[in-house]
Amino acid sequence: MKNFIFISPNFPTNYWQFCHHLKNNGFNVLGIGDQPYDDLIQPLKDSLNEYYKVSSLENEDEVYRAVAFFIHKYGRIDWLESNNEYWLEKDAKLRTEFNITSGFQVEDMTRTKYKSKMKEYYIKAGVPVARYYLVETLEGCFDFVKTVGYPVIAKPDNGVGASDTYKITCEEEMHAFWDKKHDGVLYIMEEFIHGEINSYDAIIDSNGEPLFETGNVTPSSLVDVVNNADNSIYYIVKDLPEDTRKAGRATVKAFGVKSRFVHFEFFRLTQDQEGFGKKGDIVALEVNMRPSGGFTPDMINFANSTDVYKIWADMIAYDSTLMPQGQHAYCGFVGLRDAKNYVMSHDDVMAKYGHCMKMVDRIPDALSGAMGNQMYMANFDTKEEMEEFFKSVTEEK
Repeated sequence: MKNFIFISPNFPTNYWQFCHHLKNNGFNVLGIGDQPYDDLIQPLKDSLNEYYKVSSLENEDEVYRAVAFFIHKYGRIDWLESNNEYWLEKDAKLRTEFNITSGFQVEDMTRTKYKSKMKEYYIKAGVPVARYYLVETLEGCFDFVKTVGYPVIAKPDNGVGASDTYKITCEEEMHAFWDKKHDGVLYIMEEFIHGEINSYDAIIDSNGEPLFETGNVTPSSLVDVVNNADNSIYYIVKDLPEDTRKAGRATVKAFGVKSRFVHFEFFRLTQDQEGFGKKGDIVALEVNMRPSGGFTPDMINFANSTDVYKIWADMIAYDSTLMPQGQHAYCGFVGLRDAKNYVMSHDDVMAKYGHCMKMVDRIPDALSGAMGNQMYMANFDTKEEMEEFFKSVTEEK
């Protein structure tokens, strides 16, 4: 029997489903986390053969000892994953230290975690990239702006999501960024792309071929959602556009991705932009070597009438899957803010859209910055119906 160590199987809360399908596929599923065992939800407990609690997943010595304990008890570890952006580097370090060869090693992290390094692989894939400056001096920042013009985007070169990201539109905001940025953190400054985020989400087998493909669209800027506490809106496409599919597959090959769930982000230009192309063209943003965050895997399931948790577990166990897809739809997500005063109450929303609602829940505090406080997920046959849903639910008094 093969052994799989799942790091932080309790967060996000939906990740128990990865463990569930692994166990059903015959794996010993061994969890390492910092939540007390008694506080784990029952479906996760049922999906784990054993759980090792550490005081903190940031404590490398404790996590190292946990892996060593599992090896002593169960033998060779075949896989180690968290599927979580925050832990990807630690996953790679543990694989390298314990000679677990079924995933990225320490040497692979530079190209997969640093935004500046991603660009050369996107270029290799034939996808245009934004010009950039690795921030060293304030004078260098202003020199970069002289070349590309305002606005520019500044963010950590190795960062997660849109946290600590700045949209800089003038000299005053440039000085504000310089005063606020964290010492000891390397920032990347990029020219601004006028576009909406389109993603390529796929489960890739050991030969670098997709077992499943879809994508999502984020119409508004995630930077604005986080920095301005705006509503969060995005959706799973009903059918993946061919240009996104082509760019995604080329990126898989360029990065040498094998046996992973991936979430690659691109801009689709909303206007003609010199140096990039015409309105509607695809431009690179960044790669994420894990599933799209939060509850997006559930949305993918709703939109495609399938189960990506099982497809991923089948990829791990069999390097293939027989999991079917059914009828396709748009699946829209709205994350509302508790501080806003909306025209429609929760009861109003459910009365009007309950028939197409797939999930309604509170968003965990750890995700609320980017996703809001109260979420609604609903399926729609047409884009027009979905856009009306977005407009109605987010309308403020």
